[in-house]
Amino acid sequence: MTTVRRARFINAQLGWMLGVLLVLTLLESLTLELFFVCSLIGFLVIIELTAPFAVTPTWRKRLRWLIVLGLAVFGYIVIQRILSILPPGVL
Repeated sequence: MTTVRRARFINAQLGWMLGVLLVLTLLESLTLELFFVCSLIGFLVIIELTAPFAVTPTWRKRLRWLIVLGLAVFGYIVIQRILSILPPGVL
């Protein structure tokens, strides 16, 4: 049962990422940063939508590290974008 749910989770994530890739390509705005942010949003949504009610399997507990890593990279991207917007000499 856990293997089926794990496969469903992975298939949902791959489907989301392929959909994001397709949409960003069609809109001609595909960048690595934008793809990462959209994939992270999808990852977080899929985690919440597929969360079990009673018992959390061990493989889902390990997803916390991916969430922490993804949010750290997201924070780095946001800081880089803010620094590129600020005029020189502000910091």
